[in-house]
Amino acid sequence: MLSAESASVIRATLPAVGGALDEITTRFYATMFDEHPELLDGMFNRGNQASGAQRRALAGSIAAFAGALLADPATRPDVLLSRIAHKHVAVGVTDDQYTIVHKYLFAAIAEVLGEAVTPDVAAAWDEVYWLMAGALIAQEARLYLEAQVRPGHPWRQWTVVERREETADTVSFLLRPADDAPAPPARAGQYVSVRVKMPDGVHQLRQYSLSSAPGDRTRRITVKRVHGDGTPDGEVSNLLHRTLRAGDELTVSAPFGDVVLDETDAPLVLVSAGIGCTPMVGMLEHLAVTASTRPVTVLHADRSPADHALRADTERLIDALPQARATFWYERSAEQAPGAREGLMNLDGLELPADARVYLCGSLPFMRDARAQLLRAGVAARDIRYEVFGPDLWLADADA
Repeated sequence: MLSAESASVIRATLPAVGGALDEITTRFYATMFDEHPELLDGMFNRGNQASGAQRRALAGSIAAFAGALLADPATRPDVLLSRIAHKHVAVGVTDDQYTIVHKYLFAAIAEVLGEAVTPDVAAAWDEVYWLMAGALIAQEARLYLEAQVRPGHPWRQWTVVERREETADTVSFLLRPADDAPAPPARAGQYVSVRVKMPDGVHQLRQYSLSSAPGDRTRRITVKRVHGDGTPDGEVSNLLHRTLRAGDELTVSAPFGDVVLDETDAPLVLVSAGIGCTPMVGMLEHLAVTASTRPVTVLHADRSPADHALRADTERLIDALPQARATFWYERSAEQAPGAREGLMNLDGLELPADARVYLCGSLPFMRDARAQLLRAGVAARDIRYEVFGPDLWLADADA
């Protein structure tokens, strides 16, 4: 798929471009938002912009895509982009925006690398960009079609029918379509985007996993308050905690996400920490609703039993599934939860089926450590999938 001429140029320039990607993406976003401020209103997460997470994720995805093309120039690595495509449709990305991104990204490359960007170098990286963009555009068109929504318009109004306080910092919202029509199709493990108007008039989006089975009429999301003192990283969660009550309406996208519960009978291991329990509880409820007899092992780590959101739901669902068991780890007050272990998650001595399908969700450091422990326990790398809230920094981290 990548031409031989371009492959040669990319191979020679990837170290230089890769080393400068952080500076390139910093300039790219700054210039693009300066000239297109509307993109920050309901499209880009300004919390991720402030933290630098978005630019690191973009840099990591470009480098990973280019590396995959060099490893096999005859094949376009579409699988690598599936997670990005789902994130894009969940916020309403459209084809024309790839042209805008191209303009400012390549201007930033030229500014940072200067005379090193010869016409041949520019043409080679242009080929990489449009191979990547083309793959994403194709995937996103299919996802919009499957979700039965217009490209760029995944939104629908939902009514809050119940608000339930889970912990001091976590609340669940049970939602029903405001028009009382059936909810759009969903799969266990998927997420939705929530679109809210902030006090300064700017719309912001955040993704929340479905923490219930994908029912026909109602859906549940569970929101952990991020303590940011009003700064962008916690502005949406704090607004929802402060203001959203039963009877209010919320703008919610169709469900998306490629980390979904598989339909096999293989043993299942659900590994989570903190608010990463939300997609796992959705999967457990789906298994319970469908009367599954699949072997299920639930492993969860948290600060304390009082901080463990949806713990009662998890225990109820474990009891409802004939071949399910759970182990919880708490950094403190473990004695308050019978059978729980104290400290960080430690899989030593835990019997895990080698043929298990494993799902991970939690902070990136937690998932890296848990994955390493699973591999040591004999679980195959191909059978471990992970969900990350926000930009996917797994590939962007040099320690990946």
